[in-house]
Amino acid sequence: MNHYKSWAELNKQLADLLCDDLKERLSYFLTRYHKVHNSYGRAAIRLDKRELICFSWIEMYHQENDLNEVWEETGLWDYNDLNLKKKWDVNATWYDMDFLSATTLFLQMPIMEALYSDNYIVKIFAILDRRIGKRTLRKIKEDGAYQSYPSWIKQFYDLRLGMC
Repeated sequence: MNHYKSWAELNKQLADLLCDDLKERLSYFLTRYHKVHNSYGRAAIRLDKRELICFSWIEMYHQENDLNEVWEETGLWDYNDLNLKKKWDVNATWYDMDFLSATTLFLQMPIMEALYSDNYIVKIFAILDRRIGKRTLRKIKEDGAYQSYPSWIKQFYDLRLGMC
């Protein structure tokens, strides 16, 4: 993960990049429980103060369980296993550190690269970004490829595409 100074700084950068229609409605949330073993935390994306998606430390245990099952079968412990990544993408099995990592990654990449990223969290940041204009949004809507995404991702596309 890329180095960052504070969540407040990252959150401000993300908020500044939101499209105008969502500036007052959408927010990003991240907290760490420092007094808990390993400083677990949770992250969320909220619309009108309602969580659309939550990335919790509990999902880390689901990832670890999946990794352990693969390890027992193959002897390999691989966070980059494509089958596991597909499963985690479909089920939104991502936790707060995945969210934080995607945040720092997104803020350092060109917007079009982010829009077509393999990382679904980065894609969400991109589709909500003000730098994605109406022509690009119309093209995405006409193409309809986002319809094949898991529902937790598609909701962000539907939200933004409904505004154009």
